[in-house]
Amino acid sequence: MADRKIIAVTGATGAQGGGLVRAILADPTGGFAVRAITRDAGSDKAKELARLGAEVVAADIDDPAALARALQGAYGAYFVTFYWAHFSPEKEIAEAQNMAQAARTAGLRHAIWSTLEDTRRWIPLSDDRMPTLMGKYKVPHFDAKGESNHFFTDAGVPTTFLLTSFYWDNLIHFGMGPKKGPDGRLAFTLPMADKPLSGIAAEDIGKCAYGIFRKGSDYVGKTVGIAGDNLTGVQMAAALTKALGREVQYNAVTPAVYRGFGFPGADDLGNMFQFYADFAEYFCGVRNPDEARALNPALQSFADWLAGNASRIPLE
Repeated sequence: MADRKIIAVTGATGAQGGGLVRAILADPTGGFAVRAITRDAGSDKAKELARLGAEVVAADIDDPAALARALQGAYGAYFVTFYWAHFSPEKEIAEAQNMAQAARTAGLRHAIWSTLEDTRRWIPLSDDRMPTLMGKYKVPHFDAKGESNHFFTDAGVPTTFLLTSFYWDNLIHFGMGPKKGPDGRLAFTLPMADKPLSGIAAEDIGKCAYGIFRKGSDYVGKTVGIAGDNLTGVQMAAALTKALGREVQYNAVTPAVYRGFGFPGADDLGNMFQFYADFAEYFCGVRNPDEARALNPALQSFADWLAGNASRIPLE
């Protein structure tokens, strides 16, 4: 450990952070060690990371002093928030500010902030093409992250801003997989019309982040977008059909219909998909799979991901 650069990872038991922890541990000669930061060091997931070789440290991202202590002695850190745990943009913004403050206090030499676009730069609150949510956001879980970027630059933290993509794992864990329609046929529903969706395997986000840390100062101050594939709904349905061995149709609904589905966060996600579709040229343009593959040579395409995960997608 003493002769290796320590990377501290927030959200270490989650999808992004866990992927980075495992990527570092899988490369024992890479010159890095990993410190997994988690609220509950006694959880089963935290114990598993310790068993694999990670240093596990308990700290709450809502406590900047405790977080700064957890970062002491680290070369770099990966910072990620999880909006869906609380549905509060204000809480997410406060967490990002805490992270930037702790990073400055600890004197980190390289931070990666897992962020997204502030969609209000493209769709002002006065633009009625998309409903305004919570009084001051278009896509709350995007806007809060994008709004928070300045905390890191204002604090003088050497930071890479990592723009992530839609997790294909949402088809397993978030109920977004194909569903049976009234006719008994499987349908994959997105409000994207014929526009491509940038997607990625959640574990590949961590592997790409590891690639950025390996590149070092070359990536400080840069914004990097990553994706494994940019595919239309028709293309995704065709890949699902092949992988599942059952026909899957693409059900293209409007964003307004999607917002009305009624599950928690449906309005936020409906707006998100509308942003993807309305600004697809920009969105996919900054999420180039070739750049992601340069950071992570094992980057999975959607077909690759389905080959290993199709059986995990719950079907009604």
